[in-house]
Amino acid sequence: MSDDNDNEVPVHVKSTEKDTNDLEPEQLSEEQNSLEELQRLLEKEQQKTQDLENKLKYALADFQNLSRKTQSEIENGINSKVSQFMLDFLNIYDDFKRAKDAFAKNEGNIEGLDSIVKNMDSLLEKNNVSPIEALGEIFDPNLHEAISVINDSKLDDSTITKEIRKGYISQNRVIRPSLVEISKKQGEDK
Repeated sequence: MSDDNDNEVPVHVKSTEKDTNDLEPEQLSEEQNSLEELQRLLEKEQQKTQDLENKLKYALADFQNLSRKTQSEIENGINSKVSQFMLDFLNIYDDFKRAKDAFAKNEGNIEGLDSIVKNMDSLLEKNNVSPIEALGEIFDPNLHEAISVINDSKLDDSTITKEIRKGYISQNRVIRPSLVEISKKQGEDK
C-alpha cells in the first residue's frame, strides 16, 4: 500500500461542520464585498455608456449643424454667382436700352430692339429680378447710392430727384443699388 500512497497528492480536508460555522460570516463578508465591487463596476460601466451616448448625441448634433451650414453656404455661393451674372447682364441691358433710345431719337425703326428688350425684361422677371423704384422716394442707403445733391426748398431732405442708373433687387437682396441725385433744403448745413 505504501506504493499507492507515494503517487498521491496530499489533500487537506477541513472538517465541514466546524469550518462552515467559522467561515460563514467571513464568506458572507467576502460575498458582500464582491457584490459591492460588482455594483461599483456596473455603475462605472453605466456611466461610461451614458457618457458615450452623450458624446454620440453631440456628434450627431454637430454633424446636423455642419450639414445645414454647408447647405446654406452652397446656396449662398450659388446666389452670389447668380447675382454676379445678373449684375453683368444688367450692365449689358442698360447699354442696350441706351442704344435703343439713341436709335429712336434718330427716328430709326426700333421694333426689333423693342422685342429684344421685352425678352430681356421677361428674363429678369422670370429670375425674380425687379427694378428698385427710386424717383420721388426718400433716400435709403440700403437701396440707393447718392452721387449728387441739389438744393431745393420745396422738397424734403433726401428726396430722390433723379435716377441716374436703375437699381435692381432679387429675393430681398440688392443686386445693384440705384445711382441717384437727392435733394437738400436750401440754407441748411449738415
